[in-house]
Amino acid sequence: MNRAELLEIIRNDESSGVEFKRDDVHPQSLAKEIASLANLEGGYILLGIEDDGTVTGLTRSNIEEWVMNICSDNIYPPIIPYFEVVLGEGDKKVGVITIPEDSPDKPYKARQGSRWVTFVRLGSRTREATREEEQRLYQTSGVLRYDIKPVPGSSLKDLDINRLINYFRNIRGQDCPKQEETERWETLLINTEIMLESRGKAIPTVGGILLFGKNPNRYLPQAGISAVAYPGMKKDYEAVERETIRGPIVAKFIGEDIVDTGLVERAIGFARRNTGSKSYLVKGRRIDKPDYPEEVIRETIVNAIAHRDYTISGTDIELSIYSDRLEVISPGRLPNTVTVERMKAGCRVTRNELMKEVLRDYHYVEATGLGVPRKIIAGMLKHNGTEPDLIEEEYSFMVRLLREKPEE
Repeated sequence: MNRAELLEIIRNDESSGVEFKRDDVHPQSLAKEIASLANLEGGYILLGIEDDGTVTGLTRSNIEEWVMNICSDNIYPPIIPYFEVVLGEGDKKVGVITIPEDSPDKPYKARQGSRWVTFVRLGSRTREATREEEQRLYQTSGVLRYDIKPVPGSSLKDLDINRLINYFRNIRGQDCPKQEETERWETLLINTEIMLESRGKAIPTVGGILLFGKNPNRYLPQAGISAVAYPGMKKDYEAVERETIRGPIVAKFIGEDIVDTGLVERAIGFARRNTGSKSYLVKGRRIDKPDYPEEVIRETIVNAIAHRDYTISGTDIELSIYSDRLEVISPGRLPNTVTVERMKAGCRVTRNELMKEVLRDYHYVEATGLGVPRKIIAGMLKHNGTEPDLIEEEYSFMVRLLREKPEE
């Protein structure tokens, strides 16, 4: 960082990625700020600056060693930031601690007395993480697989045995127990992570309930899709159709025929009902061209279901259809170190491994994991020459498909 860049950061004041501190700050206070930035998206801590942005400069002679000792002794797991001294106003020096954006070992905890505490950054304020926020940080780092956590209070009776029989016999092509053989079913489902054993009892996992549950929303209120079709280009109380789509994710099949739809097919059906087509004459023949390719809609919906953050409760996936576009919003940021650009390139990191594997068995998702570049992006470019918008926000990820290419 050069002097001009430093002064520009100071002028812009503290933010979710910038913190000002004097260099006589207590080590545990500095550790708290470093850990909170590492748990978000990284950033800078500027030492030798007052809260109001006044540059007072460094006073410590061993500043770099002092910072590194704090990162080693007061943060767990230890973190190694980049440290440099930059000349600020006049001859006053500022210590710049740079915390990388993609710190891999979240959540980082800071020593506070005898406790180790997870902190998060909210704007320019640092606070202790809630249980749900800490859980999401574990999931982001890949330490916690939320889809194989047990669902307290549930049992084998909450799973649709007929749908499970269809999965093992028709989709996987393997033998499975008879419907009444409870113990054998529990053993099979524990071995395939659809259930797990806890204190001597077999309990369905989150993924098991979402995929095969009789009523997933009984235990997981966030398991569903809120679908709305609007008459114009903005949200409107007077919707063309609204549907709260609930139920298990996967369908029941006989051969290639669906005999009982799941969440995926019902969402696709909603989109089919509320999108149209245009007719063209090609060499005297009428050709009907849909507003959106169904395989693109299907891939977009399946991706949202497979990769959403199910630790965020009370929020459905949103399917919104407007006169000029179709949008699917999935709760939660992109998993692990995935970015929009890496997704476009075909990055294969997943958040819900069990769900992804089962959806792959059903051929809802392809084995290569390249659905976004090969199906969604390539499909829309071929269809009407538009590239989908992939938009990551603080608590959600959106895919936007345009009905037609805007006029230049």
